[in-house]
Amino acid sequence: MKHVALLIETSRAYGRDILLGVRRYISEHKPWSVFVEVRDLESRPPSWLRNWDGDGILARSGSQTMANAVKAVGVPTVELRATRFVHAFPFVGINNQSIGRLCADYLLDLGFRNFGVYGLTTETFFEQRRDSFIQAIADQGYQCPSLNQSFNSERPNQWERQQANLVTWLKALPKPAAVMACTDQLGFWLLDACLRAKISVPDEIAVIGVENDQTLCEMSSPPMTSVRLGGDRIGYEAAKQLDRLMRGCKKPTHPILLEPQGVCIRRSTDTVAVADPMLSQAIRMIHKHACDGLRVSDILQSVPLSRSSLERGCRELLGRSPTAEINRVRLQRARDLLRDTDLTLEAIATRTAFAQVHYFSHSFKSKYGVPPGTYRKSTRSP
Repeated sequence: MKHVALLIETSRAYGRDILLGVRRYISEHKPWSVFVEVRDLESRPPSWLRNWDGDGILARSGSQTMANAVKAVGVPTVELRATRFVHAFPFVGINNQSIGRLCADYLLDLGFRNFGVYGLTTETFFEQRRDSFIQAIADQGYQCPSLNQSFNSERPNQWERQQANLVTWLKALPKPAAVMACTDQLGFWLLDACLRAKISVPDEIAVIGVENDQTLCEMSSPPMTSVRLGGDRIGYEAAKQLDRLMRGCKKPTHPILLEPQGVCIRRSTDTVAVADPMLSQAIRMIHKHACDGLRVSDILQSVPLSRSSLERGCRELLGRSPTAEINRVRLQRARDLLRDTDLTLEAIATRTAFAQVHYFSHSFKSKYGVPPGTYRKSTRSP
């Protein structure tokens, strides 16, 4: 039986999700004797580590001191936090550039044309999220001002200065605007600043965070939309790589980066940024009822718009026809069901208003480039 130490924080939802993924890998393979303790991300190296006689380590190093202590043990190790510290460990983590693009696509689809990003400069991966978001917005011809923070607010006076600066920045943004916060903690502070400034969320400013920490997201006012990272998949893959290393296999030559799992939508982005109230109502109807078998004729019966006005408005705002937007929402929902459930393809086709599973599979492959079954396998733990 292999003896493995898990130096992973238990104070954050993402770290706990990683631990669950490790546990699942162990359950599906040979058992390990696992040492795990209550930890914070910034916890110092445990004193027992210097004399530990184990077989492998999974670590999220919060400092060079921690990385050095783990390296000194001399056992196979996989790093799950950052690549900026000096070590030679293989790395398993999330594709942070994909996070920025995912947020941009989601907010653009809501019709926003004014943007902002609230970032941290303390880690490279925070900067990757920020920069990829700004680039994705620029690729569509829009500007995206940023506000960057280089510290965590730990003292009341520091907190008050930070929030005052944030209020000033938010007031200067052209409205309506959509802002990406590079972490849920930043998003929580952002929504607090909107409350202080009496800025309506999501009508004047919509906010999306990253990591989908349920406690922070639900405590926010209003509850915050966030990107799901899928820490359990990261933990599973990291355990798999450590298992290979402990069996004498060569370590991977490049970082292993998994894709984010999509957007968990809450009230902080529950809006459509359209000046025309009738067009806004029509698009809201599409987003709410597309999977109920909605047709364009149903929209025209409920919303006082002509077909030509609806077609023209959708193409100007979204770059596609109402029918194409209905199909996009249906396929997006199908993708979520493939990733998050074990429903059969027939059941998913029914829930997303596709009359035949063959048509659903064909439409899904045309949109995403792979059949639905292949997509499902790619989102599960490798």
